[in-house]
Amino acid sequence: MEEDEEEVLGMLDKVLEDEEEQLDGEMDLDSPLCSGEIGPHLLRPFQGDIEKGLEMKKLVLSGFLASEEIYINQLEALLLPMRPLKAAATTSKPVLSVEQIETIFYKIQDIHEIHKEFYDALLPHIQQWDDKVTVGHLFKKLASQLGIYKAFVDNYKVAVETAEKCAQANGQFQKISENLKVKGPKESKDLTSTVTMEALLYKPIDRVTRSTLVLHDLLKHTPKDHPDFPLLQDALRISQNFLSSINEEIDPRRTAVTTPKGEARQLVKDGFLVEVSEGSRKLRHIFLFTDLLLCAKMKKTAVGKHQQYECKWYIPLADLALQTLDDSADSTPHVQTLTEHELDEMKNKICGFKSEIQKEKVKGQSRVVDRLRKKMNEQESCLLLHSPTIPFRIHNKNGKSYLFLLSSDYERSEWRESIEKLQKKDLQACVLSTVELQVLTGFCFKLRTVHNIPLTSHKDDEESPGLYGFLHVIVHSATGFKESANLYCTLEVDSFGYFVGKAKTRVFRDTTEPHWNEEFEIELEGSQCLRILCYEKCYDKSKLNKDDNEIVDKIVGKGQVQLDPQTVQSKNWHMDVIEMNGIKVEFSMKFSSRDLSLKRTPSKKQSGVFGVKISVVTKRERSKVPYIVRQCIEEVEKRGIEEVGIYRISGVATDIQALKAAFDTNTKDILVMLSDMDINAIAGTLKLYFRELPEPLLTDRLYPAFMEGIALSDPAAKENCMMHLLRSLPDPNLITFLTLLEHLKRVAEKEPINKMSLHNLATVFGPTLLRPSENESSKAHVTLASDIWSHDVMAQVQVLLYYLQHQPISFSELKRNTLYFSTDV
Repeated sequence: MEEDEEEVLGMLDKVLEDEEEQLDGEMDLDSPLCSGEIGPHLLRPFQGDIEKGLEMKKLVLSGFLASEEIYINQLEALLLPMRPLKAAATTSKPVLSVEQIETIFYKIQDIHEIHKEFYDALLPHIQQWDDKVTVGHLFKKLASQLGIYKAFVDNYKVAVETAEKCAQANGQFQKISENLKVKGPKESKDLTSTVTMEALLYKPIDRVTRSTLVLHDLLKHTPKDHPDFPLLQDALRISQNFLSSINEEIDPRRTAVTTPKGEARQLVKDGFLVEVSEGSRKLRHIFLFTDLLLCAKMKKTAVGKHQQYECKWYIPLADLALQTLDDSADSTPHVQTLTEHELDEMKNKICGFKSEIQKEKVKGQSRVVDRLRKKMNEQESCLLLHSPTIPFRIHNKNGKSYLFLLSSDYERSEWRESIEKLQKKDLQACVLSTVELQVLTGFCFKLRTVHNIPLTSHKDDEESPGLYGFLHVIVHSATGFKESANLYCTLEVDSFGYFVGKAKTRVFRDTTEPHWNEEFEIELEGSQCLRILCYEKCYDKSKLNKDDNEIVDKIVGKGQVQLDPQTVQSKNWHMDVIEMNGIKVEFSMKFSSRDLSLKRTPSKKQSGVFGVKISVVTKRERSKVPYIVRQCIEEVEKRGIEEVGIYRISGVATDIQALKAAFDTNTKDILVMLSDMDINAIAGTLKLYFRELPEPLLTDRLYPAFMEGIALSDPAAKENCMMHLLRSLPDPNLITFLTLLEHLKRVAEKEPINKMSLHNLATVFGPTLLRPSENESSKAHVTLASDIWSHDVMAQVQVLLYYLQHQPISFSELKRNTLYFSTDV
C-alpha cells in the first residue's frame, strides 16, 4: 500500500515536468490558426461574385476559432493536475481533500467538453468555406449551453479562496498552482507558457463576458437574407439574456492600484451619479474600490491637455453605512427640481435637434451638425441631471452624510449590493495622506470602466437608435423562491439616457410560485433595454410614506433583456425568461409602432360603446355623459385618487379587456367587476375608451383650430379662441370633456400623494383626447418614428393643460356668453 501511495505522490512531483507531453497527447487540434496570424490558405480570394461582408465574416470566424483553441488549451492546463490530485486524495498522505478538489475545479471539465465539441464542429466549416456555409446553429447551441457558466460563476469566489488557502497550507500544491503550463497554438513557436492557477480560473469568467462580441461582429457581416442571420440573432439574444442574469454576480476584472504604502487596492465598480450638494444637483463620477468609496468630478482642462479627476470626498468602507430613512436623523434636504413640463420641454428640444441633425447630414453640413450636437448635448446633460428622484444615502460613521439621486431602483440596488458584498470582508479603516489621495485620484482616469455619460452625442452613428412605439409585455410567473412571501414585479425601460418605471403587477400573496399572467402596454422612447425587478411587499405601516420617492419593499431579484428590434418587432408573442439570484421570471413580449397602437378604428358593432361615436352612445343611454365614463371616474375617485401614478401606471391588459367586454355587452355584474378590479385597470379602461373613439373627443373638425389657438401669444385672444372652440363642440362631447376636466383637477389636488400633477395628466390624456382619426392624420406630414415628443404631441398636451389650469368652466355659462374672458386676463 505504501508503495502505491509513494507512486501517486511521485506523479504529483512530476506534473510540472510532464505537462507538455501530456497536453500533446490530450488533444489533436490540426488547426492552421494561431493567435498571431491566420493561415494564408484561409485568406485566399473567394471564387465568384461573393459579397465582401461574407469575407469579413470568415475572418471574424477564423480569429474566433484561434481564440477558442487557446481557451481550450487553458482549460486543459487546469484539468491536468486535477487527476493526480484526486488520486492522492484517496491515500494516507493527501495533498488536498476530495471536497477541496471539487470546489477548486468545479465545472471545468463540463466547460471544456462543451467548447471542445464546439471547436471540433466549427473547424471543418472554416476549412471548407463558401458563401452558403452556415454556423449559426453551432453558436446557438453553444449559447444554449451557457447555463453551465452560472454554476461556475456562483462558485468562482469560493474556488479562488480555497485555492489560495490550500497553496498557503501546502508547499507542493503551491508549486503546482504557480507553475501551470499552457500549450500554445499548434503553429506557435513557443510551445508552452507558465500561468498561475488563479489566472486560469478567471479565464471562464473572461470568456463568457465576451461571448456576445463575436456575435455582434458576425451579424454585422452577415446579409439579412442569409440563412445564418436569424440563427445568429437567436444566439445573440440567448447570450445577452444569460449575461444580463449574471452580470451583477461577476466582479469585473479588477486592475490593482498600489498606494505608496504598498496596499493592493482594486476598482470594483464606477459610474456617474447625481449628488445633492448644498441644495444643488451635481454630476459626480463614483469609484468603488475594494476598501473605499471615492467621489470625484472632472477637472476643467485646457484644450489638448489630459483630462483629470478632482476628489470631492472619500469614505473607507469600514466606516461607511448605507442609510435608510429609519436610521437617518436628518430629513431629506431641499433639492432644486424642475417641473414635468420643463423636463418634457427638454425632451422636445432634444428630439428637434435629432431631426435637424439628420437633415443637415444629408446636406453634408458638418459644421452645422457639430453646432447642433453641442446644443443637444447641453439639453441631454441637463435632463440627466434633473430627472433622477430616488434617494441613495451614504453615511460616514465618523461624520458627514451624502445624498445621491438615481433614476432607477435597479441601479440603487446594484450599488448597495456591491458595497455590502465588499463589507462582508474583514476591512480595516484607512486614512489617505494628501499624496496617496492624489495618486489614487490620478489612477481613476485610467481605471474607469464608464467613460461617458449616456448622451446621444456619445453614440456611434451606426448604433441602434432604440425602439419607438409600444411594447406589450405579459409577466407570466416566477419560480425559485425558498420561502412564501408577498411578491410583485415592476418593469423599467430606458428613455433619454435613463431608466423609468413603467408598470407594476399586482401583489401575489403568501406564495413561492406567483402566477401573475398580467399584460401591460409600455410606451418606448428610444428604448433598448427592459428591466424586471421582483419585490417582496412590505406591509409595515411604520415604514410607509416616509419619503416621496423612498421604496421600502425588498428587492429579491432583478434582471434585464436587450430589446432587439429584429426579435420583438414580430407579430407573434416572443416568450423569454430572466434569471435573477436563483429566481426565474417568465414573460412574453411583442412590439407595435405608435401609429398602429393609436389608430382610431370605428367599431363594426354599433351596439357597444368602444369605437362608437359618443353622440350615438349618449342618445342610446339617454344620458349626457356615457355610462362608462361616469362609472370609471366614480370608482377612481372612490379608491384610486391617492394611488401613486394613477393614469400613468399601466393597468393589466387582460383586466382592461375584460372590462371593455363587460361595458360593450352591458353586463349586469359590471358594478361588482369594477369594485373588485385593480384600480389601474379601471383607469386604463377609461383611457382606452377615449383612445378608441372613432374620432377624438375634441373632434377632427376643430383640431386645426385648437392647434392654432394654443399657439396664440396674446392672453385675451387665446382665451376668446379657446372658449369659442369649446362652445363649438357638440353637446355630448362638451359635457363629457368638462366632466373629465373636473375629475382630473380633483386627481391633481392629491399630487403630494399620487405624484400626478396637472402636467402629468395633460401628458397622459392630451394626445388621447385630441389626436386626429386615421383619415385626418394621414393628411398631415409624415414625421420620423423617433419623434415621439413632436410639435403636434406637445401642442396636444398644451391644449389640455390650458383647460386644466383654467378656472372652473360652467357648461351653462359657456353657452350663454358670446365672449368668455377669464378674470386672470
